[in-house]
Formats: sequence, C-alpha cells, structure tokens
Amino acid sequence: MSKYVILLALMALALHCDARRFTRCGLVQELRRQGFDECLMSNWVCLVENESGRFTDKIGKVNKNGSRDYGLFQIKDKGCCSTGHSWKDCHVTCLQLLTDDISVAATCAKKIYKRHKFDAWYG
Repeated sequence: MSKYVILLALMALALHCDARRFTRCGLVQELRRQGFDECLMSNWVCLVENESGRFTDKIGKVNKNGSRDYGLFQIKDKGCCSTGHSWKDCHVTCLQLLTDDISVAATCAKKIYKRHKFDAWYG
C-alpha cells in the first residue's frame, strides 16, 4: 500500500468528525444554495443518494480500474481529485471532498457534469 493511501486513510479518519449525512430535504436546500440547476435537482438528489447515501465523508471501495471515489458526489481520484502532489481536473485534493462544507465538492461535480453530463457516474 502506498504511503499516500495510508496518509489519506488516516486523514479521512481525522476528518470523519466534520462529516455529516444530509436528510433528503437538507440535501435539496444545500444543492440549491450551491447553485445547482433546479430542473436537474431530482437527478442530483438521486445521484447523491445512490453514490454516497448522502454522506459527505464517504470513500468508495477501489473500482475495477483502480480508481477510488470520494465525498458526497463520489468524485474519482483518477482525473478529478488528487491524492498526491499532481493536480487533476478539479484542482483539489480528494480530502477536500470529504468535509461537511460541500462547496468544493459541488464546484467539482458541476465541472464534471458540464463535461460529461451524468455519464461520469454509475449511480
């Protein structure tokens, strides 16, 4: 196991106390506050419920392609967030996607959606 994965796991445990699980209504309110398109709101809620169960600190199991998913929107470390020193598309570390302040994760999710629509997620 690489030292970055171990460090990431330890930091995620430390951040766990800052994480939260949104209620469905609370999630809708927060997505509105973050500027998500009202016409797509049901799609975003469905995505979040199926990807992370509405937990902000969720770290997914390793995917078939070796990637791992992070946070409320389950954003992949391959191409989107960084577990090391090189920046990816969203210019954030994967740890920044695990907090109860979802502004960083929301900005990244909207950027991914703009490029790939909902095809970027399985949920």
